[in-house]
Amino acid sequence: MEEKLIARLESAVSRLEALSTGFTSRGVGAAEVDADAAASDPSIRAFDDLVAQYLARVLGAAEKIGGQVLEVTKILEQAFSVQKELLIKVKQSQKPDMAGLGEFLKPLNEVITKAHKMTEGRRSDYFNHLKSAAESLTALAWIAYSGKDCGMSMPIAHVEESWQAAEFYNNKILVEYRSKDPNHVEWAKGLKELYLPGLKDYVKSHYPLGPVWNPNGKPATSVTLKAPAPAPASASPRGPGPAPPPPPPASLFSSETSQPSSSKPKQGMAAVFQEISSKPVTAGLRKVTDDMKSKNRADRTGVVAASEKGVRTSAPSASSSKVGPPKLELQMGRKWVVENQIGRKDLVIDDCDAKQSVYIYGCKDSVLQIKGKVNNITVDKCTKMGVVFMDVVAACEVVNCNGVEMQCQGSAPTISVDNTSGCQLYLSKDSLGASVTTAKSSEVNVLLPGAGPDDDWVEHSLPQQYIHTFEDGQLQTTPMSHSGG
Repeated sequence: MEEKLIARLESAVSRLEALSTGFTSRGVGAAEVDADAAASDPSIRAFDDLVAQYLARVLGAAEKIGGQVLEVTKILEQAFSVQKELLIKVKQSQKPDMAGLGEFLKPLNEVITKAHKMTEGRRSDYFNHLKSAAESLTALAWIAYSGKDCGMSMPIAHVEESWQAAEFYNNKILVEYRSKDPNHVEWAKGLKELYLPGLKDYVKSHYPLGPVWNPNGKPATSVTLKAPAPAPASASPRGPGPAPPPPPPASLFSSETSQPSSSKPKQGMAAVFQEISSKPVTAGLRKVTDDMKSKNRADRTGVVAASEKGVRTSAPSASSSKVGPPKLELQMGRKWVVENQIGRKDLVIDDCDAKQSVYIYGCKDSVLQIKGKVNNITVDKCTKMGVVFMDVVAACEVVNCNGVEMQCQGSAPTISVDNTSGCQLYLSKDSLGASVTTAKSSEVNVLLPGAGPDDDWVEHSLPQQYIHTFEDGQLQTTPMSHSGG
């Protein structure tokens, strides 16, 4: 039985190779590559091997962890299944135009969107796992590469660049669980190897210049796959599996375009993503006048304002009732939760210890003072929020915020700012050795105390732009320096 199966596969490969080398050049009608022949192509079988070797490791660790980590890993598995279906479809289809490419990528877009939706809303305890998996799925968009003018990096570079966005969160998992749970460490390491070297080497070996379309095939949107979806990563890579779900509606890769902001039509991949970028980047921005600059503002005293007296409870205001009741409470004896505080300048936590964490969510125009050492502090989706704290054992994180101020009066080994616009970090002399990490953030300034007790704070702006150059075969990255007042 096995010999017959191998003979059938070899026969199918021979048919596909004959078609790809111009079998129809005698003027006969264009030959069509059926699903069985396409699915038995060496590049498709290599993709099955990729899933069996690398994705199985991630899935195995996720099954031991369970919960949301297993859920997002199942979405990861689904995304790779969709990628295989698209690769088979490429071998049966003619190269589409940009509108057709958007239609072609709908199934992949739906899975990627599903993963990103898991990161929305209230921050989960496994937020770093969810973000790492969701950001990594962007690497599968290498299949959209259609040439040097398409507006995206070449496939190999695209996979590497996409993983860099995910690695920020993946490293946090490794640090957090290094001495707590080896299953989480195994999951994080397996996820990285799935892309580097896994997917990168696969693309390098089979599609370094992008997908190879079939000039004698049908239009991409008219091909219906009959090949079954791949088996789960834990099973045999060539075993049958359930049929794929019907293609969902498109959004991220949609070919439907809105009114362009320029009279010049979009070209290449820019047309595919036109719906996302149709609004001008500077829409709604105001001109900064002299009286609005920090150095001319009278309300800037150099420190985050805090009241001497603190309160434990807060009455809900009209604005806070729309987003949930305000909270300032200790949960399970381990986690201080500060939520939905609006316009409170006198919030205080003074009964804390080094084993407790502080989670601040959805607060606006408020100030919190933490009097004591805590394990870590997280500020999530806050606007115009000030936090004054003493010592932090692990890290202080600012995520998805706008216009926050953090003042460390003691020591903090690590401070990270992610997806935040406008962040002022005031560091004490004991915290000058802190490591500050930023990602997808702007207007981040670090203020350090002067040499003398009466000297003013010294402000340092963290770079937002970088220059990348190749030197001696290596990519060198340096921050962009600016001059002027």
